Amino acid sequence: MQDIVVDPVAHNRAAWDKYVQEGNEWSTPVSAEDVERARRGDWSIVLIGREPVDRSWLPTDLTGKDVLCLASGGGQQGPILAAAGARVTVFDNSPRQLGQDRMVAARDGLELRTVLGDMRDLSAFGDATFDVVFQPVSNLFVPDLAAVWRECFRVLRPGGTLLVGFLNPDVYLFDHEALDERGELIVVHKLPYSDVTQYSAEERATKFGADAALEYSHTLTDQIGGQLAAGFVLTAFAEAPHQSDASAQYMSHYFATLAVKPG
Repeated sequence: MQDIVVDPVAHNRAAWDKYVQEGNEWSTPVSAEDVERARRGDWSIVLIGREPVDRSWLPTDLTGKDVLCLASGGGQQGPILAAAGARVTVFDNSPRQLGQDRMVAARDGLELRTVLGDMRDLSAFGDATFDVVFQPVSNLFVPDLAAVWRECFRVLRPGGTLLVGFLNPDVYLFDHEALDERGELIVVHKLPYSDVTQYSAEERATKFGADAALEYSHTLTDQIGGQLAAGFVLTAFAEAPHQSDASAQYMSHYFATLAVKPG
């Protein structure tokens, strides 16, 4: 059933460019008022769902801190962190997502850098470049994670922190249509799940739309064990329900980890 050739980077780049045009929730930039409040020290950003990340997970004072917002375009987290004093680089696979960050920066007089690329390849950056890597829920859009963790470890300075949001892999057990249309949790998929291996291109087009982003579930061994294997020390964990999914009444849809590169 797997496609003969599928390029998740190219496919998902086009998908997210389209999502921006359609006004996707995660492509809607923050307001000028949000930026002004952040300049005064009153700010929050999301890592999982719609819940603000625990401020203790980030440096008390962001002034002068080098922060990489990884796969985090859309004009949301990056501009807020820049307004709070950080030196921000936003790295994303979608040119239009990065365009949202540049728009906010131009509108509100912020300094931030945008870089286009695949989250598994951070060769645009040298070793020990950042104090913080902030990655909201996004690694479901790549088929493998080991390179992501290795690269995050490499670009962080000793003592630097990695904040990652990701999906509870169990959410991929359920039939997509039954969940979205009737709120029913019907187990149909074996884990780990992949849009590419589970369905043909024609089936994906029928179920999700031909232009929908490709998604891949990842085991907790790959998510958490992978960070440990890369050398990180995990120091905190959080979970949250989905903001609108029917699964929210039964299970946590999102997980988040805070990890430190030993110094």
